[in-house]
Amino acid sequence: MASSCWGLPEFLCAAPELSSSTLRQIRRSIDGGFRDLVRELSPVIDAATAPLQVALNGLESLFVNTPWIITLAVLVAAAGAASRSWRITLGTLVALLAIGWVGLWTDTMITLSMVTVCTLAAVSIGLPIGIWMARSDRAQRVISPVLDVMQTLPSFVYLIPVVVIFGIGKVPGMIAVVIYATPPMVRLASLGIRQVDREAIEAADAFGSSPRQKLWNVQLPLALPTLMTGVNQTIMMSLSMVVVASMVGVGGLGKNVLQAINNQFFTVGFMNGFALVAIAIAFDRASQAYGKRLQRHRETVDE
Repeated sequence: MASSCWGLPEFLCAAPELSSSTLRQIRRSIDGGFRDLVRELSPVIDAATAPLQVALNGLESLFVNTPWIITLAVLVAAAGAASRSWRITLGTLVALLAIGWVGLWTDTMITLSMVTVCTLAAVSIGLPIGIWMARSDRAQRVISPVLDVMQTLPSFVYLIPVVVIFGIGKVPGMIAVVIYATPPMVRLASLGIRQVDREAIEAADAFGSSPRQKLWNVQLPLALPTLMTGVNQTIMMSLSMVVVASMVGVGGLGKNVLQAINNQFFTVGFMNGFALVAIAIAFDRASQAYGKRLQRHRETVDE
């Protein structure tokens, strides 16, 4: 023992730790108490998640059951309206046609519905928190460490409490995606509002604007390019988390990727991965182009 421990005393050769029986008792107490709490709150949890289930099922049904040519036209038109670029519009059209050609249209629509609902939920949660952080230094000091923890935790860790509380299914997967995708929106919303020119704030104060008027008429419009970057990052995080969320029952492309990994199906994994990448690139380019147009518009107005 001493020779393998560089000649140190025996009590320094191993890190101090609790006994196995003590650790088992601690884990049993915490896990049991947590399960009892979840069991008591299950009616409240079910009622709270019911609107999410309805929204997700409704949008998924709309995406899947709408004729593909109509869905294709709407998605391409949305990409064109956001980007105002024929290259991005054409790329989106080619990517969607390629996805349909390899037989992944339905799975892609399921994934798009999930990402759409998760992005809307993450933005709805993250934007007010970001505004609160921007307007309160104390809130920023409290919330920033929480965001640091949320962004450094491995994505798989999010699934543990979600599964324990909500079980297996689409809604638990969606909640995990929303939790994972919200921090970028919070940070960029706070950053964008804090970076608004002080002269604009002083001008609003000089005209007697209330805090609410100053927020809606000055700060949010001027911070819109940064807010769009936050939306962009939220979409990207949602897409990346969809694959992980497939472990708790989320369908679509993520489920196919997980099955490909488990069964070592290279072709299936590659095609589904290609579909996810194609969607991510289309969203990324369109939202970035829209953000740049907002930035140019802001610079033109300032001049």
